[in-house]
Amino acid sequence: MALIKRVRSGRTYYLFPGGGVEAGETPEQAAIREAREELGVNVALGEPRYEEDFDGSRFVYFDARIVGGRFGTGLWPDHAERSTEARERSGTHEPVWVPLDELDGLDVRPEALVKLLGA
Repeated sequence: MALIKRVRSGRTYYLFPGGGVEAGETPEQAAIREAREELGVNVALGEPRYEEDFDGSRFVYFDARIVGGRFGTGLWPDHAERSTEARERSGTHEPVWVPLDELDGLDVRPEALVKLLGA
């Protein structure tokens, strides 16, 4: 399972890769773009797996299969444009691969998606 390991304000937690839908994008196009930006991989999307509203935004999570690229080489262009101070406040963003049977006991968000995956 591809996740983003975050360390922020002394706390460690994990997020599923993703981000906002840009103007003119579909959720599917955004998911493909975010996989490239955050993970350094090209993906083929499957069906939507889970949807939720959080902080005024709609998040759609898809099944995906890596079809190219190299895991861990994402360039994070939105973070690169931030000031050093803003990046430090944001914390770290590290792509990691975590086997499904190792998700138990980790702070992975959204938790409802982890439960849906059977972990």
